[in-house]
Amino acid sequence: MKKVFFTLFLAGAVSMVFSQKTGDELIGIWESGNGKARVKVDKISDKFYGRIVWLREPIDPETGKPKVDKNNPDESQHNVPLKGYRMLKDFKYNKDDKEWVDGTIYDPESGSLYSCVIKMKDENTLDIRGYIGVKTLGRTDEWKRLVLKK
Repeated sequence: MKKVFFTLFLAGAVSMVFSQKTGDELIGIWESGNGKARVKVDKISDKFYGRIVWLREPIDPETGKPKVDKNNPDESQHNVPLKGYRMLKDFKYNKDDKEWVDGTIYDPESGSLYSCVIKMKDENTLDIRGYIGVKTLGRTDEWKRLVLKK
């Protein structure tokens, strides 16, 4: 009887360990709410980052060349291509609150950098909340998953 109890206990403990969320469910390709960009999220060490991998309008109509970060307040960044740009940086997963925190999001349309928190509404929907100072005064965008992590 002790062996049966121990086996059931061990099986339950192992399944609990493997079912705990690690934050890796954020990994994948996501489309922004306005559909203008797709962002690939990866994990590097224990943090999550997202870079632009697709733009609806990749060519700047004024120059006929690939779009660059012309709105960045740092003029030395004005020639950096938007495709490949890391717009999500330094997110850590908070398993207690089930959200990714302590990261930043960059808005290439305004050239602004915001503090950011990411919550998963369901396995294919994110709430991305950018803010300055107070989280409650920020703005939330809903992103949709396009490709599952590999």
